[in-house]
Amino acid sequence: MTTTETSAVHDLGALAHRLSHPAGAPCVCEPPQVLADRPDGTVVRSGAIVAKAHAADTDREALAARIALAAAPRLSGILLPPLDVPPPAGPGARPVTLWPLGAPVDPTDPEAAPWAEAAVLLARLHRTEPPFRLPPMRGPAKAARAVARMRAALPGDPAVLPVLAGWRALPAWARAEAPAPARRAGFLCHGDLHLGQLVRHPAPDGPWLLIDVDDAGTGDPAWDLGRPAAWYAAGLLAPEDWSAFLAAYRSAGGPAVPADGDPWPELDVPARALTVQTAALALAKCAAEERVPDELEQLMIESCARIATLPPELAADHAS
Repeated sequence: MTTTETSAVHDLGALAHRLSHPAGAPCVCEPPQVLADRPDGTVVRSGAIVAKAHAADTDREALAARIALAAAPRLSGILLPPLDVPPPAGPGARPVTLWPLGAPVDPTDPEAAPWAEAAVLLARLHRTEPPFRLPPMRGPAKAARAVARMRAALPGDPAVLPVLAGWRALPAWARAEAPAPARRAGFLCHGDLHLGQLVRHPAPDGPWLLIDVDDAGTGDPAWDLGRPAAWYAAGLLAPEDWSAFLAAYRSAGGPAVPADGDPWPELDVPARALTVQTAALALAKCAAEERVPDELEQLMIESCARIATLPPELAADHAS
């Protein structure tokens, strides 16, 4: 960790501690806990307060709209709302947002993973009319950024060829090179759905809520189902978990897929794109850590090679 990164973590911890600790009271608090420290976000917790420093190049206007979305009354019970305090200046001019602490999904208990609950939250989000003008959902842009990161980390390396083949097989909208098809572009989307984006609030037994609205906006709701669909297609998500997720989404009236019948004409492109994104990030990480891909990473890379050889199941209005 660089000196700048260490300073950012310290500043966030001090901020969260100041807000969670009564002024003048004797301090018996535990040291601030770093929950995440990545280029796109540093997250530190002190007591019941979580402080997040967003990337320095964050679009401030778009971030403000996304934070306002999380605070909007019509999203109550779907998105974790931010704390109602003035946003402070961030470390190194990075924007900072403040959130209540929630209890995350337990990674040691996969059988208790809340797939059905996540699906219901997504369906409710997708069915909600945007309360005001929002930027586009950033899912395709994140996939494109992952591929660019892989290319930069492994220039000329043949290991990237299967991933690039899978990438080139996608329509332009899924590569962030064109707008999403008009009929699919106006839905409220999370943009980066996985189980790490759910918490119980109030902790530890409150209802599940979605967190991290950095990529939220309007777009194709099928993108939010793309990661579990990709994991199921690759054999990483058990069929019973996928079935529970899909059934719960449909029962809650989610618009991303038809109410019955084959969901894959709508899910195929997002699932392929998120397979490529996962594989690209895995290769970039392996290059940085000077190691070969592990079994799960290799599985996603091999999935890219397979999807590049198969014609995508595109509905007519999903084509670029």
